[in-house]
Amino acid sequence: MGSILVFGASGQLGQCLAHVAQERNTPNMVFLPEAQANILNPAGLAALFAEHRPAYCINCAAYTAVDKAEDEVELARKINRDGVANLSQLCGEYGTVLIQISTDFVFAGTGNQPLVETDEAAPISVYGLTKLEGEQVISDYTNKFFILRTSWLYSEYANNFVKTMLKLGREREELKIIWDQLGTPTYAIDLAGCILSIIETGSQEFGLYHYSNEGVTSWYDFATAIFELSQTPVRTVPIRTAEYPTKATRPTYSVMDKTKAKTQLGVAIPHWRHSLQVCLGRLEV
Repeated sequence: MGSILVFGASGQLGQCLAHVAQERNTPNMVFLPEAQANILNPAGLAALFAEHRPAYCINCAAYTAVDKAEDEVELARKINRDGVANLSQLCGEYGTVLIQISTDFVFAGTGNQPLVETDEAAPISVYGLTKLEGEQVISDYTNKFFILRTSWLYSEYANNFVKTMLKLGREREELKIIWDQLGTPTYAIDLAGCILSIIETGSQEFGLYHYSNEGVTSWYDFATAIFELSQTPVRTVPIRTAEYPTKATRPTYSVMDKTKAKTQLGVAIPHWRHSLQVCLGRLEV
């Protein structure tokens, strides 16, 4: 197998990929430093592809500051759309398989049924819109791609909801948490495992997939589970979204149906609570 280039290697998912690749002894993984792997630098990217001639390109690089994106529209679009276009063009030229990470934020989140890949995408935030634009630009340059939409990522790496809750739970007696937004937490280690399984099996089932852990919960119930499993004595109070206004609007319901990933990619997906317990064990809390 040729080399596997990882862009956004220092981020949460990039670090999880490095962790899982080490566990599995996955060969030919190239975790590129940010200064060398700027997806907005076409000349630099061309030099990397010429040097490595990769079999796979995993793009974990993204603009993910959801609220800030409302004020930094052009920057978010450059990274989430134009950067993806730059990678897609080179993947097409070199016959490289692109694995692009996307988000549940491409949906409006106004329904109450698990979302399938063919459901209409109607983003309600700049972040969601620019990630959708990134999805749409790929097929202009290549037909060898996997787009994995995921949700509520957390792990023992980088900043995320689980680590924030553990920190706040140690500092405060009471926390108010939103209960009227429903989705599924995703352990980024599990997502990394799915990505490497696609590569290891040499899957040719290209296209768009949903991948999160199994189950459904609210942010309030997620936080409550974190405190319960970590034995953190903090009181949680459920509040509505309207009581915690943010610049960007979030989907109210973004539970994704993973049937396609399970049947076509052959991946087994753990329940979110099981994976949370694994993560907390690794954090030794």
